[in-house]
Amino acid sequence: MRVSPEQLAALVAVVDHGTFDAAARHLSVSPSAVSQRIRALESRLGRVVVARSAPCRPTEAGRVLLRLARQQQLLEREALAELHAGEHTAVEVAVAVNADSLATWFARVLDACASWPDVTVRLHVEDQDHSAALLRSGAVLAAVTSDPVAVQGCAVERLGTMRYLPVAAPALARVHGGERGTDWAAMPVVRFNAKDDLQHRLLASRGVTVSPPTHVVPSSEGFVAAVRAGLGWGMVPREQLGDDLATGRLVRLGDAEAVDVPLHWQCWRLRSERLGRVSAAVRAAAAALHR
Repeated sequence: MRVSPEQLAALVAVVDHGTFDAAARHLSVSPSAVSQRIRALESRLGRVVVARSAPCRPTEAGRVLLRLARQQQLLEREALAELHAGEHTAVEVAVAVNADSLATWFARVLDACASWPDVTVRLHVEDQDHSAALLRSGAVLAAVTSDPVAVQGCAVERLGTMRYLPVAAPALARVHGGERGTDWAAMPVVRFNAKDDLQHRLLASRGVTVSPPTHVVPSSEGFVAAVRAGLGWGMVPREQLGDDLATGRLVRLGDAEAVDVPLHWQCWRLRSERLGRVSAAVRAAAAALHR
């Protein structure tokens, strides 16, 4: 059984743009043509590939085909770029990275990419514990993830470890400190988003069963700014602290343990020169994480 390129292109467009109408505009065809291609694909497979939700989402079968489609697109674009080398044709490489890495060591990857006129980068910012799902869905070609188990069809390699330190503004630490140590149950905490469990992981290790006042700041730079301002305490990457501990702008909280988060690079097993180049840049940039 063969799946036509037009059907795969329709699937990618529907998933990327969210609706059949938007996919039709992207492909410069009518919405009915997109619908016919998706129905023909589903009829051939005997499975639904797109959940007609708002926005449209791939089903499990659709995710398998989406991976195939994106792999084919990458290799096709690279081949065409090679045939038209003098025209500086750029090929997109989609990568998932967590916000803290993007704010620290991954910036050196972007420095490398800036010197490549034949590559454009589409970054998906996702928590390191959840970025592997983007690989499974076919949304990205590679990802920085905490998962050491390779997604099917991917290779995985260890990058290093990001160390997070529990820190707070000195005034906040004094208010919630004392002879018995830090009052973890009462001291406000800053959280990145609903997927960020680093702070609550430390609280659990301290036997705290109640939820302290919690502020949510979904920006890596904003998170650190909130901790510096005394909004609450938080787990901040060591690489992002700069001289805050040395100058006393922030203090480390008591004898609380640091939390080490291992990072891995998962990448589709493709003979792609551009994807290989990005992977090499990631390895070089992550060298500072090795202990």
